[in-house]
Amino acid sequence: MKNKIIYWATTGIISAMMVFSAYGYFTNPNMKAAFVHLGFPDYFRIELGVLKVLGALVLIFPMVSDKIKSFAYFGFALTFVSAFIAHMASGDAISVAVAPIIFLVILSVSYIFYNKVKA
Repeated sequence: MKNKIIYWATTGIISAMMVFSAYGYFTNPNMKAAFVHLGFPDYFRIELGVLKVLGALVLIFPMVSDKIKSFAYFGFALTFVSAFIAHMASGDAISVAVAPIIFLVILSVSYIFYNKVKA
């Protein structure tokens, strides 16, 4: 029971954060400016927003296969590492750059407990 609670709590946090950030990508002009600041093309903001929503759904829905969930976990991990590198390379404050690493840790806990729950 404890493993399921930890899994669903961390997965819920990650999924909610991904949907929330995707919504911001589509609606918040400051997010558009942030992508420009980081040197990304505008289409990447839209692409990343769509993939974040799809990945969040993949993690939340239990009927999705393990293989597809693994792709979502990998994609989110890659996103967090890339965000950290982009913020550091752009000279952003360390507090901004560290946020993706915090979410990477939460994602890792979700993944570890996903494997424990399904075992």
